[in-house]
Amino acid sequence: MAKGSDLDRVTAIVLREIRPPLIVLIGVYSLGIGVMLVIPGTNGEPMGIFHAFYFMTYTATTTGFGELPVEFSDAQRLWATVCLYMSVVAWIYAIGTIISKVQNPHFTRAIAQARFARNVRRIHDPFVIICGFGDTGSLLARGLSDRRRTAVIIDTDVERIKALSMRDYKVTMPGLEGDASVPKVLQDAGLTRPNCKGIVLLTGDEAVNLKIAVMTRLLNPKLQIVCRSVDRAHEAELQGLGSVDIIDPFATWARELGLALYQPALHTLDEWLVGAHGVTLENLVSHPRGRWILCGFGQMGQTLYRMLEKWGVDMVVIDPNIEAADHVSNGIAGLATRANLEAAGIAEAAGVVAATNRDTDNLAILLAARTLNQDSHLIVRQNHHENELAFSAASADLIMQPSLVTARRILLQLISPIIQAWLDHLEAHPDMLENDVFPRLRANVGDINPALWTVRIGPDEAYAVSEHLKHSSVTVADLLRDPRNRNQSLPCVALALQRGDNISMLPSDKDAIVDGDEVLFCSRSGAEQQIRANLANVYTFGYLADGTVPTRSALLSKLFPRSST
Repeated sequence: MAKGSDLDRVTAIVLREIRPPLIVLIGVYSLGIGVMLVIPGTNGEPMGIFHAFYFMTYTATTTGFGELPVEFSDAQRLWATVCLYMSVVAWIYAIGTIISKVQNPHFTRAIAQARFARNVRRIHDPFVIICGFGDTGSLLARGLSDRRRTAVIIDTDVERIKALSMRDYKVTMPGLEGDASVPKVLQDAGLTRPNCKGIVLLTGDEAVNLKIAVMTRLLNPKLQIVCRSVDRAHEAELQGLGSVDIIDPFATWARELGLALYQPALHTLDEWLVGAHGVTLENLVSHPRGRWILCGFGQMGQTLYRMLEKWGVDMVVIDPNIEAADHVSNGIAGLATRANLEAAGIAEAAGVVAATNRDTDNLAILLAARTLNQDSHLIVRQNHHENELAFSAASADLIMQPSLVTARRILLQLISPIIQAWLDHLEAHPDMLENDVFPRLRANVGDINPALWTVRIGPDEAYAVSEHLKHSSVTVADLLRDPRNRNQSLPCVALALQRGDNISMLPSDKDAIVDGDEVLFCSRSGAEQQIRANLANVYTFGYLADGTVPTRSALLSKLFPRSST
């Protein structure tokens, strides 16, 4: 594909290439009209310029309307015959040349890129850029759409970009087939626009991700960058750019599985916050403790082994290359066959983890383990999203899809970096879940899929609050009041409040709010729009904060004095 700077010149080049057929057409018609102006007709006078132009115009369609304005002479008929053949040949040449040039792949890409840039400029809401539209990118776009957040998508696969038009997204999702490491492509994607809030790097090439991150830092130094990476060398280079959120899908998957085994309450909360199907706060997802059999010791299996080893999980590893891993105390070299599963103690095992990088092998392990021990818990790794139907039919106790886990982690990171700090705090203080978080969420939000969102107190997102703070104080409770009855709160909970570098977990209703604070909320879906509207309207928020109804003019203030309610 041509580079971004070259694409700008493609249109001019194509227009230059179609210049000859246009000149031929103009020449044929000029010649035809010019000769008609000098050939005498039956009345002895040549045709006028208007009638000559009219004649050549209707002959362009090879359709005749008769000999106008008077009957032609033989000389005029002879020239008309010549003009008909000349114009037909000229049109065939011109149309064929124009079509061949317009179908030039560089020209079509130039038109597509111009259309893409125009669609991006029409986006007025905050948006993010997704570079790479594989399984993870597709799942992330779906999650953003469900929360009515716009994304701009770039991928080198034209078929993936074409598939965008077939998706039933709730918001606009412009897409471009292109190289996201080219600065012009990033600029067309809106990287330098003020409403661009972040860029997510999900291409399959670590070097390309690094290059995009470098270009982003140069073009928009303050933009949030989220990058998927499994290469330690590239991670070190990314960290050198500063403020890059690195998501390791292997470590993320291993952490989620570790939480599912040893902190089921936090795992359930994590799944519930991202809207996982069927997850509620009442039914905790838990798995038995005891010996577990880990089948597959690739990069993800090794990460999982180290994670579970820290939790003190007793594990037996089955893998053909296990002999090379000297740090594994209990392993069996070979495939996860029925014989090796029996040798690993499947009959007494608490569970089996099928974690190879092949979906077929994982499903085969699942079926074999189920026949050998129907009571053991089965956790299976699903590598490709298109195999979801087969995995759903396998009746596993837990299906861990790395791309889905990664997409959910990135989605939370995009909503607000506070979320990860909040979850880390809960991991270190598990008692807080049962004593504070769960009761408050159950009472105020319920078990429906929640909306997770943040508000930065200031003129842009909370104009009314910022104005009110100039002459009065504001508390967390004031942000959540119901305009229909200010003594009641909307179905929403403030999960965290960040002020500078300090984060307050589960702030109380009496905690003060100041300009610049960022508040993380969890609410029912309809409450978000209501609260955002309240925080933007000075009249509504004035009533919510101090119970008075501000008037809109000096005349109204005399007629209807301010009164407390």
